[in-house]
Parts: sequence; C-alpha cells; structure tokens
Amino acid sequence: MRGMLLFNTAPDPDRSIRGANCARCHGGAKTYMELFHNNGLDSIYKDAGIGILTGLPGDLGRFKVPTLRNIALTAPYMHDGRFNSLEEVVEHYSEHVQHSTSLSAFLQNESNIKGALPVKLRPDEKKDLIAFLNTLTDSTFVNNPKFSNPFFKP
Repeated sequence: MRGMLLFNTAPDPDRSIRGANCARCHGGAKTYMELFHNNGLDSIYKDAGIGILTGLPGDLGRFKVPTLRNIALTAPYMHDGRFNSLEEVVEHYSEHVQHSTSLSAFLQNESNIKGALPVKLRPDEKKDLIAFLNTLTDSTFVNNPKFSNPFFKP
C-alpha cells in the first residue's frame, strides 16, 4: 500500500507530502496515458525519439510511455533496454534524471526535497515502490495455456 501511495502521489515538500509521481505517465486503468515523454535518460540524445518524426525541438528524446501491466516480466526496460531491473529504473527516477531542453515538465520541478532534483526517494520508499510494481504482474494470466503461443510445438 505504501508503494501504491508513492506511485500515485506527487511530491510536495512544502506540505511534507512524499511521492514518486509515477501515475503522471503510468496512471489510469491501462497503467499508461498514451503520451510521449522525455524521462531524462540523456542530456544529449543518442536517439531523437518522436522528435525524428515531428522535427520539433521539444519532442527530442521523447518516447511513448509503455503500460506497466506485467512489468516484472518485461525487462530490459526503457526504449533502448539500458536498465535490467526495476531497481535500476526506480534509481534512475530517484537520483539520475538528466536535464535537457525537452525534459518533460513534470520531471523538472518534482522532488521530495525542496530545491533538489530529481525526486529523491529514500531506500525504504524505493523498496515499497518496487513491491507495488510487482503487484502489477499477473502470473496466472501469463501461465494460462489458453493464452500461449498457438504455433509452439514442444
């Protein structure tokens, strides 16, 4: 429950409210908002993302936000597979967001510590957030033979 609360809450250090603000992109029934965001992976883009199609400077480094359904089973993470674990993903958002001119606005001013960036989660909060993310995995569904590959012959 603590992880779900962090996931859904935007930090507000002036009011002593701690949060990770994940629902900003990964909220809703589908656990994503069908948007493109620059999540601070790089300050100089190796991959322009949707910016290569639109030609707009504000779209550089923006990629479609994926669903988090069955997230514990979908490593590696990010558009380029740079993170191998959920721990690495949470660490990125907590400590390593890179600033750039097209960084999504909600990442520019969100932190649990006044005047700090990025979000700055405590170790216990990181564990709680990862525990919540693991609840988004439905092992019953992914192991159901009704949904297996019909072309697979053992």
